[in-house]
Amino acid sequence: MGHDISGLHHVGHVVRNMEEALARYRQLGFTLPPPSYPTMPKAAGEPPEPFGAANTHVYFPRNFIEVVTLVGDGGTDRIPADAHLVPLRVPDDKLPGLLAAIRGTAANLTACLKRFQGMHIVMFDSPDIDGAAARLEANGVGHGGVHTVQRPVETVGGTRMVPVRYLEIDSHEPGRARGRVPEGRVGIAENGTLDAQRHVDHPNGAVELVQCMMCVADAELPDIERRYENYLGRPARSEGFARTFDLDDAKVTLVPESALAGLLPGEHAPGLPAFVAYAVSVRDAAATERFLRASGVPLAETAAGEIFVPADAALGVAIIFRQAG
Repeated sequence: MGHDISGLHHVGHVVRNMEEALARYRQLGFTLPPPSYPTMPKAAGEPPEPFGAANTHVYFPRNFIEVVTLVGDGGTDRIPADAHLVPLRVPDDKLPGLLAAIRGTAANLTACLKRFQGMHIVMFDSPDIDGAAARLEANGVGHGGVHTVQRPVETVGGTRMVPVRYLEIDSHEPGRARGRVPEGRVGIAENGTLDAQRHVDHPNGAVELVQCMMCVADAELPDIERRYENYLGRPARSEGFARTFDLDDAKVTLVPESALAGLLPGEHAPGLPAFVAYAVSVRDAAATERFLRASGVPLAETAAGEIFVPADAALGVAIIFRQAG
């Protein structure tokens, strides 16, 4: 019987300043399109202005990294010169509902940044999100139901919108906002067809998002392992002191706080639990290392001998570069 979770759909890096993030990611050798900033009037008859959240993406053929920031009330001083302003047009009677939804997103981002700048979002990929939703419910995992949105996909013929069905997992803790668990926003997404997605060439040779790593308090590791067994529908395996969930084409690793520095020397968790690192596969690890060193990027080495950019040099999340294959 196949699993209803196949891999990583995307991770979300929440940053304080989009212009700084664009410069850093491009220094790291990732190709990103200009960020999108939604604009809309805050009341009927008012002029549109940037509002809520803005984002851009590091695209791979099967998944992506989202870079997202909070847009201040009417503030434009932090909007990059090449930003794409996207007008959101809705009938006047629908405006209050949309404003409320955007304010909810903004509140979530504010809560993330109060904790720390870094990775706060992990979405798993599913070939059968309805089956995944039913399995979660059977296992007592709350979620907000399956929703559909449109996301931009870069194709050989330009950008087109592709439907994405997703759900967000709720915490079992009383008083926590819907769609949030202690480590951030975790959910499942099912893409529409990606057959037409254009392959984006990244100067650092990156080809796929292949791992996310979460640091947890040592005493909480068994409980969080059980929680993710329910999320992912499979058991973890022991990997030293860590626990790893092997997906079809990616993995999720839970690391006790006491073992983090052993796996990623020099790293520490900004809070617990927290997503502390993600890994991308690259065509030629040696070439990637040469590129990063030539770009002046600080590098360290994992316990497994892979290069990584420390969180302090990557706006709050360690980025591991792994040889593909």
